[in-house]
Amino acid sequence: MTEMPTALRAAYTAEMTAARATSVDTERWAHLERAHILSQPYPWPHTRNHIAMLGLALRQRDRREALGQVVRIIVAAPGSALGRYPEGNTGRTRAGLMTPMPIPEDLAQTIARAI
Repeated sequence: MTEMPTALRAAYTAEMTAARATSVDTERWAHLERAHILSQPYPWPHTRNHIAMLGLALRQRDRREALGQVVRIIVAAPGSALGRYPEGNTGRTRAGLMTPMPIPEDLAQTIARAI
C-alpha cells in the first residue's frame, strides 16, 4: 500500500494533532502510539510518526528511546513498503522492533472500515 485511505488519514492526522496539542508527555506518547498503529502500512506517515517520537524522546532526554527511534526511522519506510511490520506495534523502543501487539478495538474498527 502506498496511499493512505482518506478515513485512515483523517484518524492519523487527528492523533498527530492531538499529540502536538497536549503538554502532557504521557498523553502525547499515547496519541503518537495510536498514530503509529494507523500509519504502519504507509511509508511516509510511518516515518513521520517515528520522527515525531524521536522529537519527544529528545525533549525528554531519553537516550534509549531516542536511539530506538533513530533505528525505527531508518527501517520504517522500507518495512512499510515491503509489508514487513509488526501489526499493532506501538512504535516505542520498549515494545520491541518486530513485536506484534493487539490493536485497540476502536482503531481496529477504523482500519476495517477504511480498507
